Amino acid sequence: MAVAVDQPVVNFEAPATGGQTVSLSALKGQQVVIYFYPKDSTPGCTTEGQGFRDHYAQFQAANTLIYGVSRDGIKSHENFKAKQEFPFELISDKDEAVCQLFDVIKLKKLYGKEYMGVDRSTFLIDTDGVLRHEWRGVKVPGHVAEVLAKAEALNKG
Repeated sequence: MAVAVDQPVVNFEAPATGGQTVSLSALKGQQVVIYFYPKDSTPGCTTEGQGFRDHYAQFQAANTLIYGVSRDGIKSHENFKAKQEFPFELISDKDEAVCQLFDVIKLKKLYGKEYMGVDRSTFLIDTDGVLRHEWRGVKVPGHVAEVLAKAEALNKG
């Protein structure tokens, strides 16, 4: 069953950079932004990650953790994170379990070829594990500022 706004998000566990295993249930008490992106080190994904990086202190001030998720492996994530100096962890979802939970695998088209890929999406989960906002089919420009505004408003609650 996919996530829905104003409903609790089912717990998941997934490997992440820094040798971590991220478990949603272990994050209760903090707001969480989970953003899904298609591929490490591609232009749009790099720009989006840099936006979250550049506003990281503001997200921290709003009691909000950030996690990026893609189907890339841990080694690719570690390289991407180091190169871009991301202060947050990247979750590897090679088996697409987290992608399926958030329903972000969509039919896409590139150069006339159709394939199943990650739809750039962001989710804001409150301190009780309830999904409060979702953005699907994200366009990168201005997106991080919009997510930050929602996180700050939710934190003031």
